[in-house]
Amino acid sequence: MLTLNKNLRKKILIASVGIAGLSLAFSDDYFQASKNLEIFSTLYTELNMNYVDEINSSKLMQTGIDAMLESLDPYTEFVPESEMEDYRMKYVSTQYGGIGTSIQNRNGKFIIADTFEGFPAQKADIRAGDEIIKINNVSLKNRPYELVSSMLKGPKNTPLKLLINRPGEASPIEKDIVRAEITQPNISYFGMLDNNIGYIKLDKFLENSGAEVQNALMTILKNKPTGLILDLRSNGGGILQEAVKIVNLFVASNTKVVTQKGNNQEKTYTYKTYNSPIAPNLPLAVLINNRSASASEIVAGSLQDLDRAAVIGQRSFGKGLVQQTFNLPYNSLVKVTVAKYYTPSGRCIQALDYTHRTSEGSVEKVADSLISAYKTLGGRIVYDGSGIYPDIFVKPVKYSPISQTLATRYYFFDYATKYRNEKPKPNDPRHFKLSTNEYNEFINYLSDKDYNYYTRTERLLNDLQSEADKESKMAEIKAEYEALKNKVSVSKKNDFIQFKEEIQRILENEIVSRYYFQKGRMEQSFKYDEDIKAATSVITNNSSLAAILHGEGAYKSIGKPAAGFSANIAED
Repeated sequence: MLTLNKNLRKKILIASVGIAGLSLAFSDDYFQASKNLEIFSTLYTELNMNYVDEINSSKLMQTGIDAMLESLDPYTEFVPESEMEDYRMKYVSTQYGGIGTSIQNRNGKFIIADTFEGFPAQKADIRAGDEIIKINNVSLKNRPYELVSSMLKGPKNTPLKLLINRPGEASPIEKDIVRAEITQPNISYFGMLDNNIGYIKLDKFLENSGAEVQNALMTILKNKPTGLILDLRSNGGGILQEAVKIVNLFVASNTKVVTQKGNNQEKTYTYKTYNSPIAPNLPLAVLINNRSASASEIVAGSLQDLDRAAVIGQRSFGKGLVQQTFNLPYNSLVKVTVAKYYTPSGRCIQALDYTHRTSEGSVEKVADSLISAYKTLGGRIVYDGSGIYPDIFVKPVKYSPISQTLATRYYFFDYATKYRNEKPKPNDPRHFKLSTNEYNEFINYLSDKDYNYYTRTERLLNDLQSEADKESKMAEIKAEYEALKNKVSVSKKNDFIQFKEEIQRILENEIVSRYYFQKGRMEQSFKYDEDIKAATSVITNNSSLAAILHGEGAYKSIGKPAAGFSANIAED
């Protein structure tokens, strides 16, 4: 008993010391917080009272808040009351009162970039390419973009008067419109592709995205599809729970989809499916690219870890952080990164390490030496620390300098506007194709336009000249240099021939959107889409899909890092 009592006293003493230590630590943290807040408050007061010039106190405080949060990560942000509507539009819901357009500010002119089908602007025949001159008799000259955007929005059923300039029209056109409730769906397109394959393009994970995907899928299932392509390319994510609902459409109930782990244990939680799936056996391919992030990566990563879908495209963005909003006084809020998320295999795909910054304060990618290997449900090897790597990599589209120049200077956009105002509506967006004569008309349209650009070869030649001048060698190589320069110039003149297919493809897509809006743009692009071609090839070949999901041959390890990686496999 004596020994037992001694041990008991020892345990009580250790526990007491531990509790006292926690109390001291809490007290010290509380003191430091109180001290720093008092210093900040006093500093703020002294600046307001004593600074030599007048201070905008609200702007000063906003700068201080932004600088504090910037030291953490780009997803932790303060949202003042004045920005709450924009915040909801971006992260929660795309529902607002307006006319259904997007606008661009081009050298002080406000041009309609897109009209959305079925909304007031489209019904009033307001077209992409129209320039808005006045809103409710108020001139837009020298107005900021944010103000013009807010002037177009407003309560539904309220009137709006627009004065627009339309290319090809001699005088301005007046339009009377009534604002409506604008709800941009999370899904921009769904339907059937060739080979009876279903297709869903999900653009964001905001309110009701799970229900939208379910409804689209149920419509597709009526066609008895041979498979489904879920397109998450350029989808920056949104609400985590919506991602779980979408995964649940394809996997059994009570399946782990994602786990979030935070410093605060209350933020640590595992999300599982809770309903029976509606398409548990439908062959499935998920498309991703380098702009697929957050909730998109949860869907792609979990379906990959569960060996349920073939992931196709390019490596995803690599955002493995979870945010939660907290209300603050005066109708403001703060969005805080509260946890990291982990896919079913146990991997976190966060690519940038915000915790361990360099001495200069910059952020670096997770080093290959710190990347670990994990196993999918069926034993395939996947890796953390750098986004979701696709089962089938498709080389991304890279446009030529001439196409990039024509796009950034709005020549594709403006010619499509001209085409729309002069020519009848094509019969079918999927099969629309410019004739040789029409392509040549576009080239003629550019004859008096400035589309000069530098090729990579020209930049290298300029670098060569600079180095040769520095070393006083230019005189010796001048003849050869001039000959090379002339050859490049001649070659450049042939770019409209060399890149004809690419230029024509971009132009056709822009023209189709003038008649068939976003839906037509999507349908016209299908025949050129290499990711969709790769997905179609996999879905229509049962043995290929099985080889991927069972990890046969090259599919045993997915996205292995470069040489020097030590393959320690983490078991979940």
